[in-house]
Amino acid sequence: MIDDEKILDLFFARDQQGIRELDRKYGAACRSLSCSIVNNRQDAEECVNDAYFGAWNAIPPARPDPLLSYLLKIVRNLSLKAYWRTEAAKRGGRYTVALEEIEGCIADRKTVEDEIGAKELARIIEGFLDTLTVENRVIFLRRYWFADSYQDIAAFMGLTEKNISVRLTRIRGKMRQYLMEREVFV
Repeated sequence: MIDDEKILDLFFARDQQGIRELDRKYGAACRSLSCSIVNNRQDAEECVNDAYFGAWNAIPPARPDPLLSYLLKIVRNLSLKAYWRTEAAKRGGRYTVALEEIEGCIADRKTVEDEIGAKELARIIEGFLDTLTVENRVIFLRRYWFADSYQDIAAFMGLTEKNISVRLTRIRGKMRQYLMEREVFV
């Protein structure tokens, strides 16, 4: 399989083979992430294709390192837009449920943005994630970044769904306390 530098060189040369190589190397991860958010294979495929187009337009001048993280962030943002466009009105979508679980830990978005800004909040949450064990960090990210179900996380981690549920409840409690200590939570 071709390495990231060669894929980026193809993008810089404006060679469309770069998109094919990008898809060959990272397509499965991109589709999996998008599908876990939009819960529809056709919409997920569209989001992934739009992400490839976005990467094509951004590279050059950008030379992302690591390429996978850069690409997954584009896929996630596009998938969230598609999700909110089609699923937000239907309460109970998998991503809506995951967001509702965590929204109690964070003050009203407008208030947070007014007081510290979204980037500052992201920095604080990253700091919180650094306080977790690797296993708990993976569980948190699988639920709130990848929108995996408790069942999927349990299978991935080799734990029971109940264990995942309890851990996530405790992690959200710790996160709430962490944010309160930093006067982020109102």
